[in-house]
Amino acid sequence: MIFRDLREWMEQVDKIGELRTLTGVHWDLDMGRVTDIVSHREGAPTVVFDEIPGYPKGFRVLVNFFGSWNRLAMLMALPVPDTPLDLVKAWRAKLKEPKLIPPKVVKDGPILENVKQGKDIDLLAFPVPRFRLQDGGRYIGTGSITITRDPEEGWVNLGTYRVMLHDATTLGFYISPGKHGRIHREKYLARGEPCKVAISFGQDPQLFLASSVEIPYKVEEYQFVGGLKGEPIDVIEGEYSGLPLPARAEIVIEGEAIFNEKRDEGPLGEWTGYYASGKRPEPIIKVKRLYYRNDPIITGVSAGRPPSASSRTVSINRAAMIWDELEKAGVPDVKGVWCHPAGGARLFTVVSIKQRYPGHARQAGMIASFCHAGAYTGRYVVVLDDDIDPSNTDDVIWAMTTRSDPQGDIEIIRRCWSTPLDPMIRKGQPPLNSRAIIDACRPYEWLDEFPDVSSFPPEELQDAMKRYGKQLFP
Repeated sequence: MIFRDLREWMEQVDKIGELRTLTGVHWDLDMGRVTDIVSHREGAPTVVFDEIPGYPKGFRVLVNFFGSWNRLAMLMALPVPDTPLDLVKAWRAKLKEPKLIPPKVVKDGPILENVKQGKDIDLLAFPVPRFRLQDGGRYIGTGSITITRDPEEGWVNLGTYRVMLHDATTLGFYISPGKHGRIHREKYLARGEPCKVAISFGQDPQLFLASSVEIPYKVEEYQFVGGLKGEPIDVIEGEYSGLPLPARAEIVIEGEAIFNEKRDEGPLGEWTGYYASGKRPEPIIKVKRLYYRNDPIITGVSAGRPPSASSRTVSINRAAMIWDELEKAGVPDVKGVWCHPAGGARLFTVVSIKQRYPGHARQAGMIASFCHAGAYTGRYVVVLDDDIDPSNTDDVIWAMTTRSDPQGDIEIIRRCWSTPLDPMIRKGQPPLNSRAIIDACRPYEWLDEFPDVSSFPPEELQDAMKRYGKQLFP
């Protein structure tokens, strides 16, 4: 399915019966309650809030982009999968040789329907949600993309970082240490130069997909999404920042990050399911330009306790990337990788292998934990034999409890890259954590002696299902 922007994607989602519109839902907490329901229910529809109390009809908020495997496959330009692992395999094949198409600079686009500057800028004119009671304020940027340019090398990054609404012209934005946008911001600070930033608060969901997952350093998300679509993304050079703005976005601001003036940012219910990191002074953005379409749409993501729609999305991408990086590192016979959505797609990774030599399982576990896609905020990596589907939680737990012994099969690595969002990091402590590598493969040195599994081979069960399934499950 081809779509150029959020509205065309919404039309496609409506055609498959997965779009709902709710009216009269208040921006303060009530919208968050509905979002919590749909984002934690697999297969739930995309929801658009309209006629929001206190705001004009047509000023909308959209949530739950990725609530079904159907919609996720659509965004990844892949066929609808039979299983989540099928989607990992297909996405991995696409990532192996990504087609990169540079964006096309244009002079006009829907985003220029309304252009404001100076005293005319008023971000309070939009129905910005406060998702949860404990949130430190209203967050306009949760399903957003932040656009920055590396001051030394010139490449453009799109990243998803949380953006808090302070007042009509001031935003706060938190970026976790080590993220590409944070690196850009720190480079400007070190050079004593202003850090110009653009942020889109409603856009083509493929742009959001690319901005919210691990894309390799220096690979530009605009080019990656152009490759997904098979045609370039139209961008407009920002009047203030010179940054490329999505020409068909819903709402975009340009501004400058101010380092010497900070305001309290947070807390926000994060992807771990906790209010870790709390509230702290963070740099602000002073908004210099505001662009928006007629009847604009804010795209929102309220992650909260996983599994959620967003963690399912990240699980596919990270599993595919870790699988690819394992093979690039020389680990043979990797049969599957899964980053469990219940661990926020980061804290619990499962790898299945066909064991070829002593130490094969430990090698796979170590690399999965510390490769590019696996290094940030990991916790547990479990390595299993190839008869286990890593995306089947029951099978994984069965293998862990019957093929591993805690005394000899768990390795602990300390002082690893984490984040203040980690609930296990005490306030004021450095963002470091430990990792557990669990070898749940049958012991290599006595594979031939290990008891046989009391089950039928999968192909025999599939054949029986074909013959009798309709009678058993009409």
